[in-house]
Amino acid sequence: MTIRPIVRYPDPRLALPAEPVTVFDDALRELAQDLLETMRAAPGIGITAPHIGVSLRVVVLELDTSEGPRTYVNPEIIRTSDEMILHKEGSVSMPGVTDEVERHARVRIRYQDTDGNAQTEESDGLRAVCHQHEIDQLDGMFWIRRLSRLKRERLIKRFEKISRG
Repeated sequence: MTIRPIVRYPDPRLALPAEPVTVFDDALRELAQDLLETMRAAPGIGITAPHIGVSLRVVVLELDTSEGPRTYVNPEIIRTSDEMILHKEGSVSMPGVTDEVERHARVRIRYQDTDGNAQTEESDGLRAVCHQHEIDQLDGMFWIRRLSRLKRERLIKRFEKISRG
């Protein structure tokens, strides 16, 4: 298990769609473990392989330590609710800044586990927001692109100021 360096915004790799996972082996399980350790160290509640510079469709979420972490390989949204919610979001690649983003209140996703077994999951609230946020990242859509141009520019300025420290 290794804590890996996190790719920081505005690294262009964050805007690239990740490649589907085709090999389900020990290297994939090790990647998932490294993602978990890196996310916990950040700290964060969700991370994707692109956040550590690996262009693969892998997400790790840990919303509640009592539930433990979940790994999603090749996740995709297959159903969304009409109902929308606002939720505060941020990123391990842009620490120190957050803003409210509008997302679907409920989603159903299809994914594979680290052994390649097909799974589906229904989620709502925070977990649904995280599924949408991380799948966006796998598609090369960094979360601030969901904000208005004005909000996005303010957030970028604030992040640059924090980064200069």
